[in-house]
Amino acid sequence: MIIKIRQAVVIGSGVMGGGIAALLASAGIKTLLLDMVPIDLEDGEKDDPEARNRIVKAGLDTVLMSSSPLLMQKKDVDRITIGNLEDDFDRVAECDWIVEAVIENLKIKQNLFNRIETVRKTGAIVSSNTSGIPLRALSNGLGKDFKQHFLGTHFFNPVRYMHLLEIISGEETLPEVLEFMADFGERILGKGIVRAKDTPNFVGNRISLQEIVTAMHMMLEDGLTIPEVDALFGMAMGRPKTAIFKTCDIVGLDILEHAARNTYERVVDGEQRDRFVLPEFVHRMIQKNLLGTKTKSGFYKTEFTPEWKKIRKVIDPNSMEYIEYEPINFPCLAQAQKAKTVSEKMKAVVFGKDKGAGFAWKIVAGNLIYAANRIPEISDTIVEIDNAMKWGFNFELGPFETWDAMGLKTSVERMEKDGFTVPEKIKNMIEAGNPCFYKTENHKVVAYDFETEKYKEVVVSERIVSLKALKGDNKVVKTCASASLVDLDDGVFCLEFHTKMNALNREIVEFYKDVIEYVDTNGLGLVIGNQAGGMPGAFSAGGDLVYMAALATDGKYSELDAFIKTTQDGFQKAKYSTFPVVAAPYGYTLGGGCEVCLGADRMVAHAELYMGLVETGVGLLPAAGGCLNLWKKFIHTIPEAVTDVDLAKFFMPVFMSIALAKVSTSAAQARANGFLGSQDRIVFNRDHLIGEAKKEVLKMVDEGYAPPVKRPIKVFGQAARGMIDVEIFNMLSGKFITEYDAFLVKRIAYVMSGGEVRDNSEVEEDVILVLEREAFVDFWKQEKTIARVEHMLKTGKPLRN
Repeated sequence: MIIKIRQAVVIGSGVMGGGIAALLASAGIKTLLLDMVPIDLEDGEKDDPEARNRIVKAGLDTVLMSSSPLLMQKKDVDRITIGNLEDDFDRVAECDWIVEAVIENLKIKQNLFNRIETVRKTGAIVSSNTSGIPLRALSNGLGKDFKQHFLGTHFFNPVRYMHLLEIISGEETLPEVLEFMADFGERILGKGIVRAKDTPNFVGNRISLQEIVTAMHMMLEDGLTIPEVDALFGMAMGRPKTAIFKTCDIVGLDILEHAARNTYERVVDGEQRDRFVLPEFVHRMIQKNLLGTKTKSGFYKTEFTPEWKKIRKVIDPNSMEYIEYEPINFPCLAQAQKAKTVSEKMKAVVFGKDKGAGFAWKIVAGNLIYAANRIPEISDTIVEIDNAMKWGFNFELGPFETWDAMGLKTSVERMEKDGFTVPEKIKNMIEAGNPCFYKTENHKVVAYDFETEKYKEVVVSERIVSLKALKGDNKVVKTCASASLVDLDDGVFCLEFHTKMNALNREIVEFYKDVIEYVDTNGLGLVIGNQAGGMPGAFSAGGDLVYMAALATDGKYSELDAFIKTTQDGFQKAKYSTFPVVAAPYGYTLGGGCEVCLGADRMVAHAELYMGLVETGVGLLPAAGGCLNLWKKFIHTIPEAVTDVDLAKFFMPVFMSIALAKVSTSAAQARANGFLGSQDRIVFNRDHLIGEAKKEVLKMVDEGYAPPVKRPIKVFGQAARGMIDVEIFNMLSGKFITEYDAFLVKRIAYVMSGGEVRDNSEVEEDVILVLEREAFVDFWKQEKTIARVEHMLKTGKPLRN
């Protein structure tokens, strides 16, 4: 059976429906977005299509105006058509996938599915985005073909950014439908797929809610404050800074209450059922419409003084008043801050001796036991539960990985000592000589299976290449403290950075040259990529400012020049090597990280790509070939047959990207900005990135790769400066730039245009590289550049001086 999704319809244009429609459109799927006709139409509006589509139009407008863009680029909205459930419902028959995303009300959803059955074409897939209503109830009374093509597709909010997609089978869903949707969700939509059972709140929300609501109750019982709980369950535990209560503010307290009540009502004989009843103070907050971010007041709120200074406040559960709060200073958090690994940080928190550590231990221990007892109720494997928590909530480790990180035997001994009821299957596992949930066996990652009481291989998509697994299989062929060269097999190697934020330092630059020589002798091609965690993560956030600032402060400008020369030489050596080099950028790809990519033959980029040459923000310019290679990226799009070209039309967008330190908000926008070319690919699933980059290398080899020939390049010449002076005057007048910015960008224009050459001249690449390097060193001699760099290193924010 061939299944295709040519067109989809999303019914419900709220937060989730709008987000799903935006994702589908960005992935290239023609999408129909429907919602109800307003019930309050005036007589004169009842025949007005615009008035009848008011609700769905508002939903689409919300997508377009979202502060965190939901579309990969604005023009993706052209793939979305809007309509209403009365005038346009027959158009559902045109669609291959029908997504229900209406209010969480069983009766409303049932009525909608009954209507859908009357118009859907045979074989069309129907899915519900319900967060916990049983599918068997939703499909009750519907026909066989409907039930065979019906499933749950539970996206997490915000849909574009959260990796998790829970796939839930209905009672009669065809296996091939489930397989297709899992593949489509993973490959086309870029999601991490978790197979969940048809149980209340499925996997992610079920485990998360137990911890969240328990933490709320125990906070009141133990006398902790909301900021204290968030400090304990944030980055110190390998979790987002939003921790527990700030996450609830983002989700919305009304949504939290609905999900908790859903579990309480549907898990009648469930373990810890009473812990799914929210504390009284949370109900009072909901009654007062203190729902979180969407009402600008939740557990936290921000106020402003008359001078517009921010004052962050938190609600006092006893008085229900908002009060200011101070930074939290538990000794266990101070120890966690000193720790280097997630495992060490977690141990510092949960095994500490202070009040905060005792609280954290009780919450974590209870949640681990709860997760273990949910197998096989909500999932058959520990892997699905771990993935749900990592992908749906951006945790670094899932529950069972957390147990391993803490030490399974040690933590179980303490649990029993503290009166927790440890599941028999956990005790049996340990007694049988199995001290952990995950391990590497015969070069493969295996996970403990409670049913067979044996370890089973963790099966992942064939598209996924795991650098961690390869390194565990002794596939590292060269390494240093800052980078490694990993053998991907088939003659392809991967250069992996592993500094903080994968910043480029001297060691990486020198290692890169050695890597080029090694691959030239021993391989067919090179991938440059890594699999660092975080959302969106960092391919490379730029150059090592600390090292360069130290050289500049000590007046060692010749050493600084030599460092940049070494960097340029390494990148050029890769550019003109005898084998293909493919960069695999994702997330933050800034400054020097961007230059690495521009210097590669091709890019296979993740859809979430924040790419830009941002050096002006710290008073510098791209000097590792960034000015040269971005210019080449633009002018190489001109066909050779076109001989009369106005270079000003190409020069200005390149100049503005560098001068204003523009950063893309997606790979699609990076392509629109000229950073990605027609041969560069965009992949929606970050887990596939290294594997797809490897495939691209092998494809280039198979096609008979030949290195590019180094030729002179055409530059704009002296005319550029006059044109740029006008632009600089306009930007200064509009206060878009400072006087120092103007000083910097004038020199950048000089570099990009080829220096003192005539208009439309051709120059050797080395001319631009020398100009880059000279300007870079000169900028480091400026006090205002030093001030910008120091401010960035201290605050993480740019200084406009």
